[in-house]
Amino acid sequence: MNDKHNLPRLSLGCLGGTVSMQAGLPGQGVTPQLEGNALLAGVPQLGTLARITTTSLGLLPSASLTFQIMLDVLNWARGEVERGAQAVVLTQGTDTLEESAYFLDLLWPFDAPLVMTGAMRAASQPGHDGPANLLAAVQVALTAESHGRGVLVVLNDQVHLASHVRKTASLAMAAFESPGWGPEGGVVEGRAMYRRPPLLRKVLPPPRRCGHRVALLEACLDADGALLQAIPTLGYQGLVVSGFGAGHVSAAWAQAMASIALDIPVIVATRTGSGPTASASYGFAGAEIDLQRKGMHMAGSLCPRKCRLLLWLLIGLGNEEALPSWLAAR
Repeated sequence: MNDKHNLPRLSLGCLGGTVSMQAGLPGQGVTPQLEGNALLAGVPQLGTLARITTTSLGLLPSASLTFQIMLDVLNWARGEVERGAQAVVLTQGTDTLEESAYFLDLLWPFDAPLVMTGAMRAASQPGHDGPANLLAAVQVALTAESHGRGVLVVLNDQVHLASHVRKTASLAMAAFESPGWGPEGGVVEGRAMYRRPPLLRKVLPPPRRCGHRVALLEACLDADGALLQAIPTLGYQGLVVSGFGAGHVSAAWAQAMASIALDIPVIVATRTGSGPTASASYGFAGAEIDLQRKGMHMAGSLCPRKCRLLLWLLIGLGNEEALPSWLAAR
């Protein structure tokens, strides 16, 4: 029998999401209701693994999370590690999990793991996956080999790096993948097993200001340029364009983006969902060679949504000139 005083200390923070949702009135759908202690009570095995303290950080669907909320979560998680927690686990909704995980990963300064998880089925549905995902997340957080890997996303017994993971299905149980990379590891017999050693990490300090905005627009067939041309008048301080194929836009968009890039950083990513942007393959107007000559940055393998997060943080630090080195490292 484990002596509880000898167990590692772990902090569990709960933000809401499907993992916390239950049905209310018939026909009204599920809503966030379960706070941290209720989630913990649903997985009694956790008490044999660690001394777990729970904090309810909010009961929100993840679409309603904000940068400020995530900065507050970061401050809480940092404080837990500084007060002696050996790892931190966060639960939240899956809709924005790939974004919030990357946002926190850019700012997480510790070797101690920060593990994020959620669920695809609500707590009141048969076969709900929340308890299994929470157990797996704690097991990953307590595995010594998880140290130095930054923020990890654990669902369906797979471990993903925050920089690679994406939600690739709307309702399927196996909704998370790392396209082009594959999972970083998996949960086997109660511990994380990794495919490769930790990567060298780069970390940013918290932003000094937060009131700025970065726009994200997607290129599509025969799209007009009205929204694009309005960007300079709307007060945005950065722009990410989710481009065709290897990072391409129409000739008309390329011309409008060139004017914008004179004043604010512009990143061009690929909307395809897998693979990097090109750098020196295509020479037509609106292709990557033309866009770079016009002052734009190619995203490489970083998806458009994560480009927006990176650019927002760099602008908040007044360090936009570091953008090329960060994109090259992705």
